[in-house]
Amino acid sequence: MASGKSISLRIPILLLALADLALLAMRLRPWNEITNLPGQGTVGFDPLICLLTYFLLMTWMSGNKDEAVQKALAVGSLFGLVGGALSVGAVLLNSADSRSIFYMQIGLLVAAAVSWGIAGSKGAHAAKSINQGIVAGVWSAMVSALIACGVILSRIDMTHPMAPSQDPWKQYQGLAIGNDAIQYFVHSLVMVAGFLLICPIVGGVLGLIFAMSTQD
Repeated sequence: MASGKSISLRIPILLLALADLALLAMRLRPWNEITNLPGQGTVGFDPLICLLTYFLLMTWMSGNKDEAVQKALAVGSLFGLVGGALSVGAVLLNSADSRSIFYMQIGLLVAAAVSWGIAGSKGAHAAKSINQGIVAGVWSAMVSALIACGVILSRIDMTHPMAPSQDPWKQYQGLAIGNDAIQYFVHSLVMVAGFLLICPIVGGVLGLIFAMSTQD
């Protein structure tokens, strides 16, 4: 049973990670120009390293045959889809320049984080272990991050530059980074790295807090 669960979890999640890697590789072409990005190429290398780490870590986690771990991952996958949908909503609102939209975006991200905490609570209950609550919280956050990053990367279109921005700060950035299309590209890569780095930390912390708060 554990082996079957492991396979059913591993295949779609790892395919998602590979799809994100493929999208990122396409967006970074020509690869010999990566070092010309800000930070001597770190803007491009950071999300690449993060996605490779995700793939290796998720391969290891999903291959664990322990029944408690598999229960935690199953719960984490379910809530990862919920958090991913909420995160995608926040991503799609990112280009809107409105204070009310900004607050809506923050609300969606907070709701996504709460879903990771709930995953920790449910995972701990299913596996009867607070430690597995952390596993479920981290796993759900990683799944959500992969979904959100896939949407971010798929929306990058370097062949159709954006209309010039009237924002003075963005105009100032253009002097250092480049035209609006390049700025959008760089900001998208930074957002991808941010999701990949921050989500598992938040998921682990909230998974632990929610798991502890719901223990009898």
